[in-house]
Amino acid sequence: MSDPSVQHQQARPAVPVLHERRPDEVLGAAPEHGRARYRPRRVGMVWRSKAFRAGAVIVALVLCGLVILALVREQTGPEGFLVGLGLAVLPVPLLMAAFRWLDRVEPGPWRNLIFSFAWGACAAALVAIIANSFATRWIATATADPASADTLGATVIAPVVEESAKAAAVLLIFLFRRREFSGVVDGVVVAGFTATGFAFTENILYLGNAFGEDQQLGSSGFASVTAGTFFVRIVMSPFAHPLFTVLTGLGFGFAAVSARRHRVRRIALPVLGLLLAMGLHALWNGSSAFGPYGFYAVYGIVMVPAFGLVTWLAIWSRQRELRALAAELPAYAAAGWLTPAEPSALSSMRARGMARDLARHWQPDRARGRAAARAVAEYESFATSLAGLRRRARHGAVGQDFGARERELLHHLWQRREFAAPALTHAALLTARPGAHRAHSMPTSYGNGYGNGYGYGQTPGYGQAHGHPPGSGYGPAAYPPPQPYGSAPPSHRRPPT
Repeated sequence: MSDPSVQHQQARPAVPVLHERRPDEVLGAAPEHGRARYRPRRVGMVWRSKAFRAGAVIVALVLCGLVILALVREQTGPEGFLVGLGLAVLPVPLLMAAFRWLDRVEPGPWRNLIFSFAWGACAAALVAIIANSFATRWIATATADPASADTLGATVIAPVVEESAKAAAVLLIFLFRRREFSGVVDGVVVAGFTATGFAFTENILYLGNAFGEDQQLGSSGFASVTAGTFFVRIVMSPFAHPLFTVLTGLGFGFAAVSARRHRVRRIALPVLGLLLAMGLHALWNGSSAFGPYGFYAVYGIVMVPAFGLVTWLAIWSRQRELRALAAELPAYAAAGWLTPAEPSALSSMRARGMARDLARHWQPDRARGRAAARAVAEYESFATSLAGLRRRARHGAVGQDFGARERELLHHLWQRREFAAPALTHAALLTARPGAHRAHSMPTSYGNGYGNGYGYGQTPGYGQAHGHPPGSGYGPAAYPPPQPYGSAPPSHRRPPT
């Protein structure tokens, strides 16, 4: 009889090893969270260091935060600032949870979301306060009509300045975190977090000023200015700023999935989204100009339908990511990288959550259970990235690093499959519907210059089209298809045997 350990080693894809080291010593079954591929350390200018650049961004945002804090506190007073802060923070967790739920299929890194929120709350808010005040004063001085200057500033200047300042965060992540900005959902989530931060700071200012006005007038209760401002900004329209900026995020998201040869479209779509955001923002700010019921008319006729349409589009994009998993991953299952049941499990949010729970319960102690569940969650995220990468390659929206990126994602999957594959396979059986066991049809090969086609028994995306000659350590011959896992364990309470 053959040694099972030898069979397990042969089932692994071939990887470059040093001297006589075994593959087991090179690739671990489940690496620690956040472990990435090796990159040589750069030696050169200090500003090329990632730590230096991250520190510079943090320092800049902290300085903007301190300045905006001082400005808002000066305008509202200490008591007004505390009241505004306490009321403005109420919708923030709900909005962040909604955008994070939308991003559950392929969760983006928290560092991008925290940067987006901080940019909106600090940098964008500071730019808006300074630019709006300067523009309004200049218009009032030039026209000698302060009333018209305030109206013009609110309906023309503020939408342009504020939406441009918020769009800068989306643009920065689109340019410098391109690998983590892969589609429409990413654009919506980044834009939503940015606008949530901006609305948070703006609400502190408005609610704090309203409280100060009530203190001067001696009003309180439901008839106070604070209560009216809270009802309009927190209860009726907490989604206003996120809705405006999400239009910009949609433009960047559609640009991210557009083919690289469509350069005009990739530039025009973000600009169009920004213009739509400015237009809707201007309409919202100028609604009072349509009469005493203009605000309610714009709210019911424009804002609510626009919010419903954008919400539907975001959820549709989320479901499209799940459908991409079911359409693209069977090619890797046929090559042996995944079990036959994994594509259907990975395309179901219920099965994905169940797989994490199974991996946790199968471990003998809580610490190992958390590590196993984390490995399965990372596996699901990498599989989603792999499906999205393959879908973008099919539409010509990837660069020459497609092969390297595909190999990297496959290695990340392989490192975690000890925990993920049995759990996902069993979750697929537990959530399967009648007829769901039938295999997906294999998609046809694509010849866009990023691969040499694929078929059953081949590792997709590799080959000499990436510039690797035979015997160089890459390609289907260097990556023999691993043997798929067997059937799921008979009980979801015991570890697989």
